[in-house]
Amino acid sequence: MGLLLSGSIPALVTPFRNGAFAEGDFRDLIDWQIAEGSSALVPCGTTGESATMPKGEHFHVVRVCVEQAKGRVPVIAGTGSNDTAVAIANCREAMDAGADAVLMVPPYYNRPSQEGIFRHFEAVQAACELPIILYNVPSRTVTDILPETLARIVHAFPGKFVAVKDASGDLARVSAHRQSCGPDFVQLSGNDDLALAYNAAGGSGCISVTANVAPRLCADFQAACQTGDFAKALGYQDRLFPLHAALFTDASPGPIKYALGKVRGLSTELRLPMVEPSAASMAAVDAALAHAGLI
Repeated sequence: MGLLLSGSIPALVTPFRNGAFAEGDFRDLIDWQIAEGSSALVPCGTTGESATMPKGEHFHVVRVCVEQAKGRVPVIAGTGSNDTAVAIANCREAMDAGADAVLMVPPYYNRPSQEGIFRHFEAVQAACELPIILYNVPSRTVTDILPETLARIVHAFPGKFVAVKDASGDLARVSAHRQSCGPDFVQLSGNDDLALAYNAAGGSGCISVTANVAPRLCADFQAACQTGDFAKALGYQDRLFPLHAALFTDASPGPIKYALGKVRGLSTELRLPMVEPSAASMAAVDAALAHAGLI
């Protein structure tokens, strides 16, 4: 199976019950996502609460995702770390688990220089046999892969870094990356609310939070963008925008787990330090789900 990097790609939540990974719920979520048109799956990203998972559990979740997907869509495992040696080990674990690609943030907390970011990914790619998707999310990592550094990484190691998930919020970077990395370099939005403009500027899809609870709408939105029907896509954007906003009215993934509880009966349980969303956030999610026609 070739690696498909376009369309609606949910950054999956990880269901928990009584503190433990709820494997049956997760398998059901995967089947629903594929049936509703999601084009790939990302287990153990930020939305999957990977920061609270021990390594064994983390890659058990990846393995379950691979088993349940059964090759129907690619599985892109979150493997980033602020320790280069751990990031390398995570890539090997992802490969052993059967993942098709890995999604990697630059080192967080340490705040490396642009040279440090480059050398981190230089070391990772030398030991990683899977395609790597760069994930730039400065609001969480406090580390920004600047466009010139991203281009340096992509050109230094042809074929290894196949895409970027850009959650910088800077739409001008889509054009900057097209200029420096070429129009065929795959760019995926990391922000649901910006995905329409991102695609219009040259993006290929979105690694999405909202797609957890609205997979069909998100897939249809992305399909409209890919066919150049931006008038149709705008209709979907108007329908989904309140939900995109509501899902970040409190710390994620609290609101998206609440939404999945409403729509799918999924467990809303979170792991500390994440806690349930506020009453105001839940009310915003309820209103947005109704606006989107999901409840």
